[in-house]
Amino acid sequence: MSFWEGKRILVTGGHGFLGSFVVEKLLNEQKIPKDALVAPTSKDLDLRVWKNCVRAVEDIDIVIHIAGRGGGIGYNKKHPGSLFFDNIIMNSFMMEAARQAGVQKFVSIGTVCSYPKFTPVPFREEALWDGYPEETNAAYGLSKKMALVQSQAYRQQYGFNSIHLLMANLYGPRDNFDPDQSHVIPALIRKIVDAIHQNKDEITVWGTGNASREFLYVEDAAEGILLATERYDGSEPVNLGSGHEVKIRDLVEKIAQLLGFRGKIKWDTTKPDGQPRRMLDVSKAERLFGFKARTGLDEGLRRTIDWYLKNREYG
Repeated sequence: MSFWEGKRILVTGGHGFLGSFVVEKLLNEQKIPKDALVAPTSKDLDLRVWKNCVRAVEDIDIVIHIAGRGGGIGYNKKHPGSLFFDNIIMNSFMMEAARQAGVQKFVSIGTVCSYPKFTPVPFREEALWDGYPEETNAAYGLSKKMALVQSQAYRQQYGFNSIHLLMANLYGPRDNFDPDQSHVIPALIRKIVDAIHQNKDEITVWGTGNASREFLYVEDAAEGILLATERYDGSEPVNLGSGHEVKIRDLVEKIAQLLGFRGKIKWDTTKPDGQPRRMLDVSKAERLFGFKARTGLDEGLRRTIDWYLKNREYG
């Protein structure tokens, strides 16, 4: 009998970037009947309101809680208070509502931003509490980290089955390409496409280019979440990533090459780099529930660029 058979599943954020891929995989690969899958929009249910969270978990067996607020360095630096409050409230209300409703399993989605600013690479889950997060992302990272504290506390006191997954930087089709909110890959793709469209011979990129990041393709992330939901019931957080690190300078050159941009790349060193290095130790996810990312960065970038070029609105 399939793990998913006969269960009603709630995916918060199911109409967003990551959530939409989780919903598709549940419907198409796990063959979940549409009437057994609940994915309200933020307009339907504002999860910062307690009664909406109570309503969301009625007759639900599994909650995959993806809904949240966040963005790139600039956005997170500009909105630390509202990001902290909104994420804390959504996470806390959703888990408490799920506990009170007798939900069988709660899957909490965390972030690499929760790790200390200076963490030995690759980041091992055991290092999560060894220091304070990088300043530009601290409020966001800590708001997500509190969901892990709640998860472990609820397991200890109530026997509540909740797991916490720490996600690397995500990218892929349907990402947010709004320059005020987007993360590094969609921001760079849009910047370079706009430069080509406007016949510009140079672009300006934040920072020095020396910082590094790890990127996880969104479809791989969705697969990892579902594998963990099905196979992992532990209290300790688990990293989900690709296990590969790339310098931002090399990433910019790679995207420029894929788009055919031959202009000059200028670095605005007055802007922050963010965390100096990021790469997760992904061995635990493979060992505990068989997850290993399948999409390489070059292929993932090509798919993301193709999607953006097909869906971009010119005006």
